[in-house]
Amino acid sequence: MGVSYQTGTLVRTGEERATLVRRTYSLVLVSVLVTMVGATFGLSQPQLMAAVQRHPFIAFFCSLAPLLLATRQKAVFPVNIGLVLLFNFVMGVIISPALFFYGRSQPGLIGQAAVLTIGAFGILTLYAFVSRRDFSAWGSFLIVGLWVLIGTMFLNFFFQNAMVDLWLASVAVLLFSGLLVFDTWRLRNFYGPDEYVGAAVQIYLDLLNMFMAVLRVLGNRRN
Repeated sequence: MGVSYQTGTLVRTGEERATLVRRTYSLVLVSVLVTMVGATFGLSQPQLMAAVQRHPFIAFFCSLAPLLLATRQKAVFPVNIGLVLLFNFVMGVIISPALFFYGRSQPGLIGQAAVLTIGAFGILTLYAFVSRRDFSAWGSFLIVGLWVLIGTMFLNFFFQNAMVDLWLASVAVLLFSGLLVFDTWRLRNFYGPDEYVGAAVQIYLDLLNMFMAVLRVLGNRRN
């Protein structure tokens, strides 16, 4: 799951960069909280969880609607923020069946995955900000890897091979870790202070997908 990568306006002053970073991570934090609200709502609605589990592709495409609208209305405040938060809420509902399954079968696993993800997020974000490396070459490699991962996961959805799923989850952790570093580097070096919505969505998707991949790795290893 990802979005297209486009180079924005180069941030030229320290004040502009500070404004961009503050707005971006504030929106990421709110997005995570709204996702938790959506997941809690989904967990309280067994029929809704069952519908999402029966029709995962329909649920996924429904979640893309507010995100696509937010992309087209990215400069219209507060419509853009509202659409992003709606997308976050729907994503929480979509992941609620997985949270229900792991929470019921392996108590404590979700908390462990959350702690590991937050720790990795902090370390990778710090590395991307303090490193002087040019990560621009990572973009094409990571995008190709993402599409290969999506295609392989789609095939395994029908074959349901547990060992392949474990390997795919492990690859996903590495891939979204790389995407997080790349997107954070782009946040530091590109975009203007008013382009925080797109940057926040990309970092949010990296974080959410990393968490779900870590959850699958831990769950499959215990099984």
